[in-house]
Amino acid sequence: MQGKFVKNLTLLLVLNLLIKPFWILGIDRSVQNTVGAEEYGFYFAVFNFSFLFNILLDFGITNFNNKNIAQNNHLLTKYLSNLLVLKLLLFIVYVIITFAGAFFIQYSSEQIRLLYFLAINQFLISLILYLRSNLGGLHLFRTDSIISVLDRTLMIVICAVLLWGNVVQEFKIEYYIYAQTAGYVLTLGITFFLVLQHTQRKLLRLQWNYPFLIAIIRKSFPFAILVLLMTFYNRIDSVMLERLLPEGARFSGIYASAYRLLDATNMIAYLFAVLLLPIFARMIKQKDNIEHLVKLAFTLIITPAIIIASGAFFYSGEIMELLYPMHPGETMLDFQLRMDESSRVFGILMTCFLAISTTYIFGTLLTANGSLWYLNTIALSGMVLNIVLNFVLIPIHQATGSAFASLMTQMLVAVIQVIVVKRLFRIKTNYFLLGRLLLFTVATIAINLLLTFSPLSWIYNIVLMGVLCSGVALGTRMISLRHIYQLFKYA
Repeated sequence: MQGKFVKNLTLLLVLNLLIKPFWILGIDRSVQNTVGAEEYGFYFAVFNFSFLFNILLDFGITNFNNKNIAQNNHLLTKYLSNLLVLKLLLFIVYVIITFAGAFFIQYSSEQIRLLYFLAINQFLISLILYLRSNLGGLHLFRTDSIISVLDRTLMIVICAVLLWGNVVQEFKIEYYIYAQTAGYVLTLGITFFLVLQHTQRKLLRLQWNYPFLIAIIRKSFPFAILVLLMTFYNRIDSVMLERLLPEGARFSGIYASAYRLLDATNMIAYLFAVLLLPIFARMIKQKDNIEHLVKLAFTLIITPAIIIASGAFFYSGEIMELLYPMHPGETMLDFQLRMDESSRVFGILMTCFLAISTTYIFGTLLTANGSLWYLNTIALSGMVLNIVLNFVLIPIHQATGSAFASLMTQMLVAVIQVIVVKRLFRIKTNYFLLGRLLLFTVATIAINLLLTFSPLSWIYNIVLMGVLCSGVALGTRMISLRHIYQLFKYA
């Protein structure tokens, strides 16, 4: 099972590292540089607002379905024909509550117009993720890996034509949203066709089975609460920045420029969770020992996370200046102020990657185990802490304050999840692993400090840092090439 995890993780990583970084750093970044920080921040705040009630589109069905299809493949046809009807009903509920919330916080007519299309996109994403959960549950990881990058691939083509093909006279943020819609629609059609091939009948009939749907909602309700709470403490930062500050759209744009790279690195950790959830679920059902897989997954993700986070912290100013040059009409003073704020935010947010990587391993294990009470309690604590800290810190420190709120929240959630997993699964503390982790972390920081005295360009320094830290990772056995090779050989 460990070998299967590593092989499919490798394929998933390769595909996503080819496509998604180009989408975020090539397309998404270019859109912000084209339209400016304020207009992009205006979009980014509305985009994150559309995410807040995203769980109403899914209600925990995707995680519930992934786990149950992994354990009971024969239920695919029954679940698919009923759950698609439920998804349509949930979309209606989502639209009502989302737009009620938008009117409550007094969104303008322009924001409401953007929200209309973003809400449709959220629905399309929800349907794609649900259909992909069937592929994952069937352990069709290679197919799921290809689908995971299909939407972004299509969007890259469409946006590239709009940005650089001289098709439109002036690129507007609305075009960016329309391009996403087109990519999602095409991906949805292809994914539905692939899932349909694994059902017991080729022509799917939608069914309205009231008792079954009520039973599903009751079972998935804890998943829904969990995702709702997590969404709030992960996505509300930019919404609060836009609402609490006089120049909220600009600060939201600054926050978005830093968050973009965290979002890109989070994809790596998220891919671990996508593969681990059905594998953990099946291992728990079969009462297999999960401790070795947990250790393997944790070391594989935390090692690059430490390297990435430390490099981002030490070279935050240089990275931000490289990615975000002066916008049209921006003065040198405004540019420098934007760079100072964005580099501070970036350095803090990238440190969150350490905590987020940890939660993607241990939180996924708790989800597979059905430990929703623990997860919901932790997430509720995180949401309350995040909102309170944002209310206190944003008026004083603007986007930097919001970044600090996110860091403190993510660290608290990660630590508590590790403690809960240790107690539930009776995992003994591995002091040898903790010692190697501490040694590797100290060595990584020391390497970065020493390279600050290097006469080389910062780009050469950061590459050299990556090479040296990788060597230290092998030397401290944080990553064992022999172990990974054996997993591939005997899988």
